[in-house]
This record gives sequence, C-alpha cells and structure tokens, in this order.
Amino acid sequence: MYNNSLKKELIKNICYVGFILLIAISSTYYIYYKFQDTRNVDFNSDTLDIVYHEKEGNKVSILKVTPVTDSVGLSSKSYNLTIKNNLTEKVDYSIYILDDIEKITEDECGEYQIPKEDIRISIKVGKKGNKIYTLSELESNELLNAKLNALEKVNISIRLWINKDSNLPSSSNLHYHGMLEIKDDTGMVASLK
Repeated sequence: MYNNSLKKELIKNICYVGFILLIAISSTYYIYYKFQDTRNVDFNSDTLDIVYHEKEGNKVSILKVTPVTDSVGLSSKSYNLTIKNNLTEKVDYSIYILDDIEKITEDECGEYQIPKEDIRISIKVGKKGNKIYTLSELESNELLNAKLNALEKVNISIRLWINKDSNLPSSSNLHYHGMLEIKDDTGMVASLK
C-alpha cells in the first residue's frame, strides 16, 4: 500500500513538472517570435520580397569614429536582411548603398559626414565568405549584383566600419548615414509594404 501511494505521488509530480515545462517552453517561443517580428521591416517589389531584420529597416549608419582592422570590423554590428524571389524563374538583383539624404537633411549634418574613402563595408551572402570593399571604390554605389533561382531565399549580412589607416580623430563628431536600396533586373526598387 505504501509503495502504491509513493508511485502515484511520483507520477503526479512528474505530470506537474512536465506541465510547467510545457508552459515555459511555449511562452518563451511565443515571446521570442513576437519580439523578432516587431524588429522586421518588410519591403517588396513584384519580383522580390525583402525583410530587414532590424528596426531601422534599410538604414545603415556609423555613429562613432573608431578606426579598426578588417578582422575587428567583421565582428562589428551587422545589418541583416533576407531576400526572396517571388517568381518561378531566375531573377537578377542588385544591392546599392546610398547616402541617406533625408536623414542628413533632417539632422543638418552634411558637413559632418565621414569621407567614403575611410569607410569599409563587407557583405556576406548566405554561407559564402565576406567580401570587403572601401565605400569609395564601389562603382555606381553597387555593393552586389547576383541572381536568385526560382522561389529561392538568401540571407545577407552587411557591416560598416572605419578603416584602420584612417587619419580621422577617434573623438571627432563625424558620422555616416546611409541606406540600402535593392533593385530587380527590371530596375524596380523594392519599397515598404
């Protein structure tokens, strides 16, 4: 009799613990994805669906002048986005990095912009390695030109930092306001949904 009551108590306690774990896991899952969706900013065109995984959307910036090596720059804050081809055929697309004229005008900081020859930028497409450029060497501000297969999706990570060989003083109030623009092969720019 004593053994039976001990077994019943053990089963009851296991059920309680299992129920509590189930509630904890499902709550954590819900909260995580709810928070993640509030950060996402969706852009689209007829051919592409773009999700920026940051609150700033397609805006990128450098707010503090700190010259670093490329290896340190590659560990700096990343701007992440996902591009999906909505068509059942291949689509060419291009990513451009442009000055954010609206933000520069709003902040009245045109004379405080970091020179493009001092800004390094990297782009990582999917699992491929990082490609690193100096912002001033980009032709027509084009960071990437690539293809997406039918209904394919790709994750992209972009980072910006100040070149270690820059002569800019670390304590200066210079900064950079930029924005990403993505066009499909027809030249259509993806815009906010």
